Amino acid sequence: MTDLLTSIQAALGLPHTPIPFTSKGALPSAFAVTDLASASIAAAGQAVSELLHQHTGRLPGLEVDRRLASFWFATSIRPVGWSVPPLWDPVAGDYPTSDGWIRLHTNAPHHRAAAEKVLGACADRAAVASKVAQWAKTDLEQAVVEAGGCAAEMRSWAQWQTHPQGQAVNSEPLIQFSAGNPEPPRSWQGSVAQPLAGIKVLDLTRVLAGPVASRFLAGLGADVLRIDPPTWNEPGVVPEVTLGKRCARLDLHDKADRILFESLLKDADILLHGYRADALERLGYGVAERQALAPGLIDVCLNAYGWSGPWQNRRGFDSLVQMSSGIAEAGMQWKKADKPTPLPVQALDHATGYLMAAAAITLLGRGGSARLSLARTAKLLIEQGAGTSEPLRAEDENDQDLLVEQTPWGPAHRLHVPLKITGTPLQWAIPASELGSHRAQWW
Repeated sequence: MTDLLTSIQAALGLPHTPIPFTSKGALPSAFAVTDLASASIAAAGQAVSELLHQHTGRLPGLEVDRRLASFWFATSIRPVGWSVPPLWDPVAGDYPTSDGWIRLHTNAPHHRAAAEKVLGACADRAAVASKVAQWAKTDLEQAVVEAGGCAAEMRSWAQWQTHPQGQAVNSEPLIQFSAGNPEPPRSWQGSVAQPLAGIKVLDLTRVLAGPVASRFLAGLGADVLRIDPPTWNEPGVVPEVTLGKRCARLDLHDKADRILFESLLKDADILLHGYRADALERLGYGVAERQALAPGLIDVCLNAYGWSGPWQNRRGFDSLVQMSSGIAEAGMQWKKADKPTPLPVQALDHATGYLMAAAAITLLGRGGSARLSLARTAKLLIEQGAGTSEPLRAEDENDQDLLVEQTPWGPAHRLHVPLKITGTPLQWAIPASELGSHRAQWW
């Protein structure tokens, strides 16, 4: 645990300060998932603490509850009288091929269409399975990717180490910081209670890491405006991750919407984006254009497979990176199972999200950019080694906040926040909302 926190602190340039962790036990896994959850949340809290120290001269204390951190890495919302839609498309998942295993990620309609372009129309999982079984895993992965879809064959950690992309990821830092154009620092508008008040965060991220980052920033008082394309939806996670944000839609292929987007970007303090490495460039909003439009912008981005190597522009998600990097294969060995065994939660997404938030906070006042990737976070987790076998105490109703969140789907409670910052409660002024339910403008 200490090694993991120390590694993250070093990556963020934070002091190697011990942070107290409460509660015992861990999520059952081949890897130290609860340690990763606790350490990444602690690092985000430490970035807030250092910011407050800088502006007030007082260094607030921190504490992280390991048990609640584990729960938040699954889901924080507890609906009352309604249910969150399923997380996965019916045909998404792991399938045996002629020589191993592959995972198909079909949650987005265009990603399912890409898989069916390769496999043919698939009415259900049985139809998919019969067609996948006729393929070699490497050939099918390549075919789906070339069709614009998302797939990953199961590799071991040793195989990933010899793969060109695994080697590229190994050479990258956990967080790659770059200096920005120096701008006169803005006066701090925050307070101990709301350290990020007055900070405008333009959020272009989608499932799941980036939205976790912007949710954390919103809980500290930032004005978060999430922008989605006209038809994008992710119903299984929207109630979880839109807490504290306003959500609008813009079409960056439309001239009027581009003008509006550029005006929003000019006024933003922080930009979060999770597009593939070349996507914003192709839209005309590459690094140079973003800095020209918004000098001094804090630019924090992530992708799936890293920022160098042959897969730097490849589509990917947490579950696919787990297959590629050896996590699912190691889980299968650990559990003595006959199929890929992923982490019990999408820990790469959540941890990378808290690291993104921490990076953004550390850049306040000096500008610059930070790049992160799910694959690099996977390396951090894998190299930490095995987790503990002591189980967590089961969740009970005392773990829920008494406040009722009035969402568009119905009332809900949130779990208590795992992070305590003395004098700075994480709290959200806006309930979770549907995508596109607000106007694309700053308050």
